Amino acid sequence: MDDTTTLNDIERLARLRLIRASNIGAVTFWALLERYGDATTAVAALPDLTRRSRSTRPLKLPTEQEAAAEFERAAVAGARILAHGEPDYPRALVDLDVPPPIVTVRGNPKLFALDTIAIVGARNASALGQRFARDIAYDLGAAGIVIVSGLARGIDTAAHKGSLATGTIAVMAGGIDVVYPPENQVLYEEIAAKGAVISEIQMGQQPTAHHFPRRNRIISGLARGVVVVEATLNSGSLITARIAGEQGRDVFAVPGSPLDPRAKGTNGLLRQGAILTESAEDVLNALGPREPTPKPKPKSDPKARAILQNTDALQREILKRLGPAPVEIDELVRLLGASPAGVSAALLDLEFAGQITRHPGQKISASGGC
Repeated sequence: MDDTTTLNDIERLARLRLIRASNIGAVTFWALLERYGDATTAVAALPDLTRRSRSTRPLKLPTEQEAAAEFERAAVAGARILAHGEPDYPRALVDLDVPPPIVTVRGNPKLFALDTIAIVGARNASALGQRFARDIAYDLGAAGIVIVSGLARGIDTAAHKGSLATGTIAVMAGGIDVVYPPENQVLYEEIAAKGAVISEIQMGQQPTAHHFPRRNRIISGLARGVVVVEATLNSGSLITARIAGEQGRDVFAVPGSPLDPRAKGTNGLLRQGAILTESAEDVLNALGPREPTPKPKPKSDPKARAILQNTDALQREILKRLGPAPVEIDELVRLLGASPAGVSAALLDLEFAGQITRHPGQKISASGGC
C-alpha cells in the first residue's frame, strides 16, 4: 500500500517554515496541522493565533525566502530535505508517537527501508568494547542488517566502521553539515558516500545538550532494536534504550564486569529484562518477522479546523485542572465534558501563551511541569 504524501512546493515550503518557527516543536507542529489541515493555512494563522493567545514570546517565523534558501543549501551539500510521508522519508519514523515533521538526508535513502539495528554505547569505551561493537556490526551487516548509530566517539564510531561496507546510518545531533566530534570528519564523508546521514536539526546548527535526546529518539526509531554495548548509569545510551522500549523496539545489552563502571548501565538493563547479547547470533535469533509497513498519520478532523470561536472560558477550566505532572488530553476532555475539537483549539491558544507544555504521548502539563 502506498502511504506516501504528495506535497506541492508551497506546502513543502510552509512545512519547513512552520517547524523552524520559534517555540514550535514537533508536538505543536502536529497539533497545528490537526487544527488547520495543512501547514500553509497554519502559517497564515500563526500571527493571529499568537496575538489572541496574548503570548509574551515574540513569534519568529522564517520567511519564504529563508526557507527556500535552506532547501538550496541542502542541495549544495548533496542532501535533501524530506517532509513526513514523502517518498524517501524513513518509513520507520512514520508511526512514532511524534514523528519528525522534517528530516534532512544525505546519502542513500533506500537504506531506511531495510532491516536496521542500532548500536550505541559509551564515548570513553574500552578497547574490548570497541572491538565488540565493530565485530557485531560487521556480523550483523553480513546478515543483511543495516547499522544505525550516532557518530559519537567510542562505541558509535566502532559500530559505523564495522558496517561501512554493508550499510550504516549516522544520526546527527546538530545540522547535517556539522560533524561532531570533528575527528570523525573522514568517517562522516565515508558514511555519506556509502551509507546515509540524517538529522532533524536545521543545517549549520552546532549540537547542543537538548539536541541529543532528539537524536537518540531517531536512532531508536529507525531501528527494530537497540544494542547497548557499554554504558555508565544515567548515560545517553540508557536514554536511547528507554526510548526504544517506549517505541516498542527490542533492547539488547552486552554484559560486562561488575568492576567496570561502563558495565553498570548494561548490567542494569539486563536486570530489567533486556536481551543478553554476546554475539550477532543473539540479535538475529530475537528478531521476529518484519512488522507491516507503518500506517500513515490519520488525516486531520475538519471539525477541529472549524473551531475558531473564543475559548477563554474553556481555557480557564483547563488551567484549573492542570499541574506540573503531565495529563493525557483524552482524560482532560473526559473531565471537562467538552468536545475534543474545542479542547484542541483552547490548548493551542494556551500553548502559544506559554501557559502549558506538551509532552509525548498526547499529554500536557502546566508550564514548568516535568
